[in-house]
Amino acid sequence: MAGDLTITDVKAFATSFPLPKDGNVRLGIGRAVKKDAVVVKVTTAGGLVGWGESHHARAPSTIAKLVDTTLRMLVLGEDAGDVQGVWRKIYGKQLASHGLGAGTAMAMSGIDMALWDIRGKATGWPLYRLLGGASRAVPAYAGGISLGFQPEGELVAEAQKHLAAGYKALKLRLGDSPRNDIARVAAVRKAFGDELTILTDANIGYGLADARAVMPALDAHGVAWLEEPFPAHDYRSYREAKHFGRVPLAAGENHYTRFEFSRLIDEGVVTILQPDLSKTGGITEVMKIAAMASAHKLPIHPHTSMTGLNMAASIHLLAAVDDAGYFEGDVSANNLFRDTMVSPSPYRVDAAGMVRPLDGPGLGLDVDEEFLVAHPVIEGPSYV
Repeated sequence: MAGDLTITDVKAFATSFPLPKDGNVRLGIGRAVKKDAVVVKVTTAGGLVGWGESHHARAPSTIAKLVDTTLRMLVLGEDAGDVQGVWRKIYGKQLASHGLGAGTAMAMSGIDMALWDIRGKATGWPLYRLLGGASRAVPAYAGGISLGFQPEGELVAEAQKHLAAGYKALKLRLGDSPRNDIARVAAVRKAFGDELTILTDANIGYGLADARAVMPALDAHGVAWLEEPFPAHDYRSYREAKHFGRVPLAAGENHYTRFEFSRLIDEGVVTILQPDLSKTGGITEVMKIAAMASAHKLPIHPHTSMTGLNMAASIHLLAAVDDAGYFEGDVSANNLFRDTMVSPSPYRVDAAGMVRPLDGPGLGLDVDEEFLVAHPVIEGPSYV
């Protein structure tokens, strides 16, 4: 019967598709040539199936193998409704003993998301309700792999499309050169005025000298945050850069578990927290991070990963936590993981720039398993 929530199978799908050569976005980490994802399927004895996303880590075959072997063996036979117990078992047997390894955190994130999907299907409740939330509107910004390094006129034209779709905020990519970065921000501000909220992301492309050159200009143009100017572990540079301007510093998509976020919060430098549900340990862990952040009055702005699973889950979570911030809308032109792999659409932006969580049980999405089989992993780097 469907009430038997014993986990009988766990399977990961490493999947990819190439990007068209004329539509590749260039960022601080390179030019995007393909999209990768790891999709996790968990099955129960009662026949319920839950779906989750593990971040691909730019090594999707490796993450999928970790899910299919070590983690699968740890969770088979466990109660899918006991998400805390499953999390603790993986933590005790695999994660903690290897120093909060990022690979395990990503792999377990997909399992955890799938267990929450199963809980929703077992109860008939959407995820936001399971988490204690309501079907409330969540502000969204135009993000994803978009708005990259391009001539100012082309950037303004791309931004115009997203604003016409309803977005009131968007994220520009920095990390090209201080001069070019400032010019692009200035061009977008001039084109759309002060009503547009501009966010920026350097994709770890800055050194301290770059940040010192750029941050006063970001202040002058009213930029709402500067995301990941430096690698996640470079706490010293973040501490120094805090004094270069008033623009808030953002980070968190590459911090793992509440334990790393505890240090990030204690440092008192990064005030825009961006945990990723497919990276940092899953929904279970991000709820704990959000509670910890709430005690410090720090907003949560989840980084969204590659598929509609993460996108839908992020909106559910934002509808349920204190100090909820922006949902990162994926406005990249080509994303089959968003548009084809799942149904219905994981979100829709209204004229006020808001999104709402789906109302179906669990995540509220169906996954096309035939799509996963038809799009096997493409080995090699995602950016060149």
